[in-house]
Amino acid sequence: MTAVLPRPVSLEGPVVSLAPMTHADIPELFHAIGRKEVFTNGYGGGIAALPRDLPSFERFIESYYLEDQPSVAWTVRGAGHPAGRVVGATWLGEFDLRNESTHVGATAFDPEVWGTAVNAATKLLVLGFAFDQGFGRVRIQADSANARSRGAIERLGARFEGALRRDQRRADGTWRDTAVYSVLADEWPAVKAGLVQRIASTGSQG
Repeated sequence: MTAVLPRPVSLEGPVVSLAPMTHADIPELFHAIGRKEVFTNGYGGGIAALPRDLPSFERFIESYYLEDQPSVAWTVRGAGHPAGRVVGATWLGEFDLRNESTHVGATAFDPEVWGTAVNAATKLLVLGFAFDQGFGRVRIQADSANARSRGAIERLGARFEGALRRDQRRADGTWRDTAVYSVLADEWPAVKAGLVQRIASTGSQG
Protein backbone atom coordinates (compact mmCIF):
# COMPACT_ATOMS: atom_id res chain seq x y z
CA MET A 1 0.00 0.00 0.00
CA THR A 2 1.43 3.35 -1.05
CA ALA A 3 1.53 6.04 1.63
CA VAL A 4 -0.66 9.08 1.07
CA LEU A 5 -0.51 12.52 2.65
CA PRO A 6 -2.92 12.50 5.60
CA ARG A 7 -5.69 15.07 5.82
CA PRO A 8 -6.80 16.43 9.19
CA VAL A 9 -9.67 14.31 10.46
CA SER A 10 -11.28 13.64 13.82
CA LEU A 11 -10.58 10.28 15.45
CA GLU A 12 -13.05 8.77 17.91
CA GLY A 13 -12.55 6.09 20.54
CA PRO A 14 -14.25 4.96 23.74
CA VAL A 15 -11.63 6.62 25.97
CA VAL A 16 -10.56 9.72 24.02
CA SER A 17 -11.55 11.72 20.98
CA LEU A 18 -9.06 13.59 18.82
CA ALA A 19 -10.05 16.65 16.80
CA PRO A 20 -7.78 18.73 14.55
CA MET A 21 -6.31 21.44 16.75
CA THR A 22 -7.59 24.98 16.37
CA HIS A 23 -6.70 28.29 17.97
CA ALA A 24 -9.95 28.09 19.95
CA ASP A 25 -8.50 25.12 21.85
CA ILE A 26 -5.51 27.03 23.21
CA PRO A 27 -7.00 28.28 26.52
CA GLU A 28 -8.10 24.74 27.43
CA LEU A 29 -4.74 23.34 26.34
CA PHE A 30 -3.01 25.91 28.55
CA HIS A 31 -4.99 24.66 31.54
CA ALA A 32 -4.25 21.01 30.70
CA ILE A 33 -0.59 20.99 29.65
CA GLY A 34 0.85 24.45 30.26
CA ARG A 35 2.26 23.13 33.52
CA LYS A 36 5.65 22.82 35.16
CA GLU A 37 5.25 19.04 35.61
CA VAL A 38 4.74 18.57 31.86
CA PHE A 39 7.68 20.68 30.71
CA THR A 40 10.02 19.37 33.42
CA ASN A 41 9.90 15.97 31.72
CA GLY A 42 11.31 17.39 28.47
CA TYR A 43 8.18 18.37 26.58
CA GLY A 44 8.57 21.40 24.34
CA GLY A 45 12.32 21.63 24.94
CA GLY A 46 12.29 21.31 28.71
CA ILE A 47 11.40 23.46 31.69
CA ALA A 48 13.16 26.54 30.25
CA ALA A 49 10.53 26.55 27.49
CA LEU A 50 7.57 26.72 29.92
CA PRO A 51 5.36 29.66 28.82
CA ARG A 52 4.73 32.19 31.58
CA ASP A 53 1.18 33.11 30.58
CA LEU A 54 -1.56 32.45 28.06
CA PRO A 55 -0.21 34.78 25.32
CA SER A 56 3.23 33.14 25.45
CA PHE A 57 1.59 29.71 25.50
CA GLU A 58 -0.40 30.67 22.41
CA ARG A 59 2.84 31.54 20.60
CA PHE A 60 4.31 28.22 21.74
CA ILE A 61 1.33 26.23 20.42
CA GLU A 62 1.39 28.05 17.09
CA SER A 63 5.08 27.30 16.52
CA TYR A 64 5.03 23.79 17.99
CA TYR A 65 1.88 22.45 16.35
CA LEU A 66 0.22 24.75 13.85
CA GLU A 67 2.96 26.25 11.67
CA ASP A 68 4.65 23.05 10.46
CA GLN A 69 2.37 22.08 7.59
CA PRO A 70 1.37 19.56 6.27
CA SER A 71 1.57 17.95 9.69
CA VAL A 72 -1.60 17.07 11.59
CA ALA A 73 -2.05 18.26 15.18
CA TRP A 74 -4.84 17.03 17.40
CA THR A 75 -6.41 18.24 20.63
CA VAL A 76 -7.16 15.23 22.83
CA ARG A 77 -10.40 15.20 24.81
CA GLY A 78 -11.52 12.66 27.34
CA ALA A 79 -14.58 10.61 26.49
CA GLY A 80 -15.27 9.74 30.12
CA HIS A 81 -16.39 12.08 32.91
CA PRO A 82 -16.33 15.00 32.46
CA ALA A 83 -16.89 14.21 28.78
CA GLY A 84 -15.15 16.50 26.33
CA ARG A 85 -12.55 17.92 28.74
CA VAL A 86 -9.22 18.69 27.04
CA VAL A 87 -6.60 16.32 28.42
CA GLY A 88 -3.72 16.72 25.99
CA ALA A 89 -2.30 17.15 22.52
CA THR A 90 -0.47 15.09 19.93
CA TRP A 91 0.93 15.45 16.42
CA LEU A 92 1.72 13.43 13.29
CA GLY A 93 4.19 14.78 10.74
CA GLU A 94 7.51 14.51 8.90
CA PHE A 95 5.73 12.59 6.17
CA ASP A 96 8.17 10.73 3.92
CA LEU A 97 5.81 9.26 1.33
CA ARG A 98 8.54 7.66 -0.76
CA ASN A 99 9.87 5.69 2.20
CA GLU A 100 6.44 5.31 3.81
CA SER A 101 7.66 6.77 7.10
CA THR A 102 6.16 9.27 9.53
CA HIS A 103 6.64 10.51 13.09
CA VAL A 104 4.15 10.79 15.94
CA GLY A 105 5.32 13.16 18.64
CA ALA A 106 4.79 16.38 20.57
CA THR A 107 2.49 14.38 22.81
CA ALA A 108 1.62 15.80 26.21
CA PHE A 109 -1.12 15.08 28.71
CA ASP A 110 -2.62 16.72 31.76
CA PRO A 111 -0.82 15.21 34.79
CA GLU A 112 -4.25 14.27 36.13
CA VAL A 113 -4.51 11.55 33.45
CA TRP A 114 -0.97 10.21 33.74
CA GLY A 115 -1.08 6.51 34.47
CA THR A 116 -4.55 6.08 32.98
CA ALA A 117 -5.60 4.59 29.64
CA VAL A 118 -5.43 7.98 27.91
CA ASN A 119 -1.96 7.63 26.35
CA ALA A 120 -2.58 4.08 25.11
CA ALA A 121 -5.98 5.09 23.71
CA THR A 122 -4.49 8.11 21.95
CA LYS A 123 -1.68 6.07 20.38
CA LEU A 124 -4.17 3.39 19.32
CA LEU A 125 -6.05 6.00 17.29
CA VAL A 126 -3.02 7.83 15.87
CA LEU A 127 -1.01 4.74 14.97
CA GLY A 128 -4.06 3.13 13.40
CA PHE A 129 -4.65 6.28 11.38
CA ALA A 130 -1.02 6.36 10.19
CA PHE A 131 -1.02 2.75 9.06
CA ASP A 132 -4.39 3.24 7.36
CA GLN A 133 -2.72 5.97 5.27
CA GLY A 134 -0.23 3.39 3.97
CA PHE A 135 2.79 4.20 6.15
CA GLY A 136 5.07 1.28 6.89
CA ARG A 137 7.02 2.80 9.77
CA VAL A 138 5.96 5.19 12.51
CA ARG A 139 8.72 6.77 14.59
CA ILE A 140 8.22 7.73 18.22
CA GLN A 141 11.01 9.43 20.13
CA ALA A 142 11.92 11.14 23.39
CA ASP A 143 14.76 12.85 25.16
CA SER A 144 17.04 10.02 26.28
CA ALA A 145 17.01 11.49 29.80
CA ASN A 146 13.19 11.44 29.97
CA ALA A 147 12.57 8.16 31.76
CA ARG A 148 8.81 8.76 32.04
CA SER A 149 8.29 9.27 28.31
CA ARG A 150 10.62 6.43 27.36
CA GLY A 151 8.78 4.07 29.67
CA ALA A 152 5.44 5.10 28.19
CA ILE A 153 6.73 4.49 24.65
CA GLU A 154 8.11 1.08 25.58
CA ARG A 155 4.81 0.08 27.17
CA LEU A 156 3.10 0.82 23.87
CA GLY A 157 5.10 -1.98 22.26
CA ALA A 158 7.37 0.23 20.13
CA ARG A 159 10.84 -1.16 19.43
CA PHE A 160 13.96 0.75 20.48
CA GLU A 161 16.19 1.56 17.49
CA GLY A 162 18.97 3.48 19.17
CA ALA A 163 19.97 6.97 20.30
CA LEU A 164 20.87 9.98 18.19
CA ARG A 165 23.65 11.71 20.09
CA ARG A 166 23.65 15.52 20.50
CA ASP A 167 20.56 15.58 18.35
CA GLN A 168 18.52 18.58 19.53
CA ARG A 169 19.20 21.69 21.56
CA ARG A 170 17.00 22.07 24.64
CA ALA A 171 15.48 25.43 25.53
CA ASP A 172 18.16 25.98 28.20
CA GLY A 173 20.92 25.60 25.59
CA THR A 174 22.06 22.11 26.57
CA TRP A 175 22.03 19.29 24.04
CA ARG A 176 19.88 16.23 24.24
CA ASP A 177 20.38 12.72 22.96
CA THR A 178 17.21 11.40 21.33
CA ALA A 179 15.97 7.87 22.01
CA VAL A 180 14.32 6.59 18.82
CA TYR A 181 11.61 3.94 18.73
CA SER A 182 9.36 2.71 15.95
CA VAL A 183 6.42 0.50 15.09
CA LEU A 184 6.35 -1.18 11.66
CA ALA A 185 3.24 -2.05 9.70
CA ASP A 186 3.75 -5.80 10.10
CA GLU A 187 4.16 -5.31 13.86
CA TRP A 188 1.00 -3.24 14.14
CA PRO A 189 -1.52 -6.10 14.63
CA ALA A 190 0.35 -7.36 17.70
CA VAL A 191 0.94 -3.83 19.03
CA LYS A 192 -2.72 -2.97 18.45
CA ALA A 193 -3.86 -6.08 20.31
CA GLY A 194 -1.61 -5.17 23.22
CA LEU A 195 -2.99 -1.64 23.36
CA VAL A 196 -6.58 -2.86 23.24
CA GLN A 197 -5.84 -5.26 26.10
CA ARG A 198 -4.15 -2.54 28.15
CA ILE A 199 -7.08 -0.18 27.69
CA ALA A 200 -9.59 -2.88 28.64
CA SER A 201 -7.64 -3.83 31.77
CA THR A 202 -6.94 -0.23 32.80
CA GLY A 203 -10.41 1.14 32.17
CA SER A 204 -11.35 4.49 30.69
CA GLN A 205 -10.36 6.48 33.75
CA GLY A 206 -7.62 4.62 35.50
